[in-house]
Amino acid sequence: QVQLVEFGGGLVQAGGSLRLSCAASGRTFGNPAMGWFRQAPGKERDILAAISRSGDDIYYEDSVKGRFTISRDNAKKMAYLQLNSLKPEDTAVYYCAARVGYSGGMYDYYTQVYEYDSWGQGTQVTVSS
Repeated sequence: QVQLVEFGGGLVQAGGSLRLSCAASGRTFGNPAMGWFRQAPGKERDILAAISRSGDDIYYEDSVKGRFTISRDNAKKMAYLQLNSLKPEDTAVYYCAARVGYSGGMYDYYTQVYEYDSWGQGTQVTVSS
């Protein structure tokens, strides 16, 4: 069993920055591929960024390219999402996810909700105009 805990969300003005962190604990069986998603009220949960097990391969959704940066520290079992140039439309609950129970290569990343089997509880990000 793997537990994921996100923290670092909050209220920020448009143009501001936040750094989200995701701590993994339990039986991670090495370094799983990870992703960050967000979900606004009444909308689906959407991918923002994904990172391979090695950390060498990264995906960004178009709307966050150049503004958000995903990273990981395998030794600490941590993943991060740096949010810069925030906009009111970035307001949502942000989730980290890990792909623990599935096979996968060191350089593969995953962008679909169903491809992950472990989720954190989410952290709220609110961007005021």
